[in-house]
Amino acid sequence: MTEGSPPDRLAQAARIARTLTGPAEAIIGFQKLLLEEVRQNGPEAALEDLRQVHSAALRLNEMIDAFARGGVDAATDPEARSRIRHDFRSPLNGIMGYSEMVREDFADALTGPARRDLDAVLAESRRLLIAIDAMFDGEDAPESERAGADKDALAEGLVRALSETDARREGLTGHILVIDDEAVNREILIRHLERKGHSVRAVASAQETFDALGQERFDLALLDILMPDMNGIEVLDRIKAAETSRDMPVVMVSGLKETGAIARCISIGAEDYLPKPIDPVLLHARVDACLDRARWRAREKQFTHRIQYEKDRADALLHAMLPAPVIHRLNAGETQIADRFGSATILFADIVDFTPLVARMDPGDLVKALSALFTTFDELATQHGIEKIKTIGDAYMAASGIPTPRDDHARAVVGFAREMITAMAHVAPDTTPLQVRIGIHTGPVIAGLIGKKRSVYDVWGETVNLASRLESSGRAGRIQISEATKEALDQPSGEFEPRRHSVKGVGEIVSYFLW
Repeated sequence: MTEGSPPDRLAQAARIARTLTGPAEAIIGFQKLLLEEVRQNGPEAALEDLRQVHSAALRLNEMIDAFARGGVDAATDPEARSRIRHDFRSPLNGIMGYSEMVREDFADALTGPARRDLDAVLAESRRLLIAIDAMFDGEDAPESERAGADKDALAEGLVRALSETDARREGLTGHILVIDDEAVNREILIRHLERKGHSVRAVASAQETFDALGQERFDLALLDILMPDMNGIEVLDRIKAAETSRDMPVVMVSGLKETGAIARCISIGAEDYLPKPIDPVLLHARVDACLDRARWRAREKQFTHRIQYEKDRADALLHAMLPAPVIHRLNAGETQIADRFGSATILFADIVDFTPLVARMDPGDLVKALSALFTTFDELATQHGIEKIKTIGDAYMAASGIPTPRDDHARAVVGFAREMITAMAHVAPDTTPLQVRIGIHTGPVIAGLIGKKRSVYDVWGETVNLASRLESSGRAGRIQISEATKEALDQPSGEFEPRRHSVKGVGEIVSYFLW
């Protein structure tokens, strides 16, 4: 007879069923005793939960009987083996879940015999759980599986002991979504979670899950892996792919023990994994841990946004003070920034008769007018790609060709200067008309960053001095340029009005007023 033939499967199923029948029948026996004791001596309020235990125990025994009659090739069909183990664990989850709730809710009201019968139901359930895992993980190594299950039980006992020492700690609460196609599992989770102060919504399918996520925001989801319409791994994948739910922590819940399924869930983004039957201590420990981590992540995100906001503010302030290329060089680690430029164009602009105006105007009006004027100049400079260097009182200094060289620096500055004069008529107060005179010169300069406390990007050289002299010797409402700037413009001579005059520190020169 070949391995895996129907008689082999039936024989194997019969052996497995005999192993499972003992604890399953013991559960029924102790549970009947418990029901009878509570009916006679109370508490009556515990009867409904005990009937749920009885119903789950009957269902478990029926499943074992059906398995013994039908058979399965458990040696060569791991998928079927996993499914059967999961199916057996489902009624066990109901037995242990409702029994734990009876013990928690009515510990003081139960009689001594009732407490002993309840402990026996739980003990036999744990023994059956170990047997199920051992049988369906392969008959070649039941002892190793039993040892592993024993270690799990010890670990759970340790968690329970630690939780009891920390019972007075106030737990976190949140809005939790429970996703499981079995009504018993949903009810057990709901009741456990609501006892701890959580608000809970339970759904039975993938579609109900997505509908709920579209309607409400949840702090955590408990998701069963095996569901009829779409398995939990696929649901998790869609949850993590959606913008509105990807940050929600998800704990997978299932009777499966396959490492591959667990690893897949974790790799997709599951926060944790909770085996069935549900142990309430582990449930609350993992829920609290997930909620705590989620809230720390939310705080971290808030802090990150705040830091980014402050950084953006600092960057905006820095860009208002220094040219962008200089900021990039500072961020790259340069500590000394100084460059020589063979050709750049410098502009000085000064408000005519500003000093007498200061004595006549209200301080607030004066500052308001000056601020509006220089703000307009700044906007024009940005439009023309001009670098504002600084303001000194009522004087405005700008340059082109630094810190980034450009061939049309003279034309850019002249275009900027023309718009500055045009802007004066629109910005100056009607009661106090203002005029500006402008001087421009082209030539070599040195530019660099100076100072530590209030660093400034400045320009030095004879080119700067002559541009300043051309401004101070100019006329109101006119632009005076040097010979070097005229040559750099390469424009028809009819656009210039020549002028020969003496400049302090330079001597006699020829300059030009622009029409």
